[in-house]
Amino acid sequence: MTQNHPQGALPSELAQHPGYARVFQPGHLTFGFIAPLESYPDSPGPTLADHAEMAQKVDAAGFAALWLRDVPFYDPYFGDVGQVLDPLVYAGFLAAITRRIAIGTAGIVLPLRDPLIVAKQAATIDQLLGGRFLLGLATGDRPVEYPAFGVDFDNRAERFRDALEMIRAATERAWPVHASRFYGRLDGGLDLVPKPAAPRLPSIVIGHAGQTLEWTARNTDGIISYIADPLRIPQILAQWRAVSEPGVFKPYGYGTLFDLDRDPNMPIQPGRVLRGGRNALRELWLRQQEQGVSHVGLHFKPQRRPAREVIDELGEYLLPVFPSLKPQQDSSEDQS
Repeated sequence: MTQNHPQGALPSELAQHPGYARVFQPGHLTFGFIAPLESYPDSPGPTLADHAEMAQKVDAAGFAALWLRDVPFYDPYFGDVGQVLDPLVYAGFLAAITRRIAIGTAGIVLPLRDPLIVAKQAATIDQLLGGRFLLGLATGDRPVEYPAFGVDFDNRAERFRDALEMIRAATERAWPVHASRFYGRLDGGLDLVPKPAAPRLPSIVIGHAGQTLEWTARNTDGIISYIADPLRIPQILAQWRAVSEPGVFKPYGYGTLFDLDRDPNMPIQPGRVLRGGRNALRELWLRQQEQGVSHVGLHFKPQRRPAREVIDELGEYLLPVFPSLKPQQDSSEDQS
């Protein structure tokens, strides 16, 4: 049904991918959360109280995705440690306690990690999740971490491209032959196991990772940017569409700090935090869906209300307007 959509069609190898097709569909906006699922406006990190229960709550409610950040150290100047737990280890835990929601990374700081270890971990998690994993990748926004890993900050964009090529070679080919500039060499005598559950693991650029939009559109399966002003979306989407291949759907989404006001009619407030009542937000997101936004990741850090209360309100009033989807093959999902 999406073949003639003006945004193009999903690549055939991803059209039935349980995670990718749940989050990204032409002409449709879905919602996820950037972990942790709690507000912590006055602290660099969360308590992680009831974090397993909260993950199950958003899964059962029908939200599309839960995104895990990669913050290896506490940097006082940055002032935020995300969900604290390592994203790939935590994703394995979430595989055991969730059933439908896609689990993504937002994103793995690829130049600081060995790409073959990332490939092994990502394929393992994807198998445990039954194909619900989305590999979001970034170069990070904390230069102070690079010396700790003995990695050059100035060549992070080149390392990112090189590492992604290595991951794709190891996860998409049997007995691969591949030469890497910054990492190792695969000579055809080794085969990475396991492979992902689907023909390939979806790769999503988080932020811009030091890359041009042209490179991202050609070499990855979409982008989730962090934007200070969601009202600039039309301009950003025009740039993204200009570099995307015609007829092939490449989703654009964004993550944003979020604060849902108790007054449902509160207008959207200007600033780096997306703040307003549900009615104004619904109208904003309906416009953005029409404009071509595929996914919004909501970050609860500045939220002034309990996250549980906000999730319930979004689930009751907004999720029916923006439901998560599922691939055509997934006919047994609701039978259990």
